[in-house]
Amino acid sequence: MSITLGMPTIPIRLGQPQASDRPAVLGLLDRFGRTATDLRISLTDKCNLRCTYCMPAEGLPFLAGPKLLTREEIARLARIAVEYLGVRQIRFTGGEPLLRKDLVEIIEDCAALEPRPEISLTTNAIGLKSRAAALAAAGLDRVNVSLDSICAETFATITRRPFLNRVLEGIDELRTVGLERTKINAVLMPGINDDQGVELLEWALAGGHQLRFIEQMPLDADHSWTRDCMITAAQIREKLEVRYVLTPDEAPRDGAPAELYQVREKSDPTGALLGMVGIIASVTENFCDDCRRTRVTAEGGVRSCLFSEGETDLLGSLRGGATDSDIAELWRAAMWAKPSGHGINAAGFEQPARSMSAIGG
Repeated sequence: MSITLGMPTIPIRLGQPQASDRPAVLGLLDRFGRTATDLRISLTDKCNLRCTYCMPAEGLPFLAGPKLLTREEIARLARIAVEYLGVRQIRFTGGEPLLRKDLVEIIEDCAALEPRPEISLTTNAIGLKSRAAALAAAGLDRVNVSLDSICAETFATITRRPFLNRVLEGIDELRTVGLERTKINAVLMPGINDDQGVELLEWALAGGHQLRFIEQMPLDADHSWTRDCMITAAQIREKLEVRYVLTPDEAPRDGAPAELYQVREKSDPTGALLGMVGIIASVTENFCDDCRRTRVTAEGGVRSCLFSEGETDLLGSLRGGATDSDIAELWRAAMWAKPSGHGINAAGFEQPARSMSAIGG
């Protein structure tokens, strides 16, 4: 099904957005002229790591199976997103999506959609080695791996689990099965791994991976985030430039969260291009004005922003007999109410009650 999406200029309105104000366009338009074409679907809130910036050491109360979207419900939402709403990219997240036993079948369902979306996966890569071939055969296009250190001791400190070798084996297996556009997501934290950025980038460049450093955001379950615990984008660049020359990439960013830099050796600043590195400055250099993402939680709630105060329930409609058109209209209304930005830097900002693992990255 082919659709053409408009991008009209929408005047900024104060007060509560009204559905009646929304133009009659097909896509996921918001009041600020942005159209979401990138869908993140969380498959589970469970995870087999306990990263210090995400989850308490003892874990969290996880959703019971019946509360989660089923394979069939995920496939239906993906189809509605592609056919009715103009979504072009689908990324599966968690929690840890590899914990879904039906992950391969879910990817097969999405790969069969027309027009076919790009399908990617964000994972900690534990268990990836044994499943990579099946995922690639099912239609997975690309993988993002969360990895904050290649030092086994530091990895165990951050994740509270001694699984670094399993992660590295999973990353290596991606190339073996033909998935070569791997991105590595890393968070630097003061006194823990902030002195390992150069080492991590050197490893990523040698392996042909695109490393992306992410500013730590206030999405931890303990609600202990402070600006003092965050390594900023400016500090990340400063640390990397001890060894490398970073040149801003001239290609259009096109809604991507990462600002890309070409990387060359500091000893040979006009020499060979070693690769690219990205920096996602969600807090200090935010990119909200060009956000093109819409999120569905593992229990079927639409979040227009990671930091949304509420969600729009689609699961009840899915199980209550709503038509595809009904669900698409609910989704459009949810995105029409999307805020102009996450508000982290505004006075009175309050961290969302739900952590990243519960929301889905």
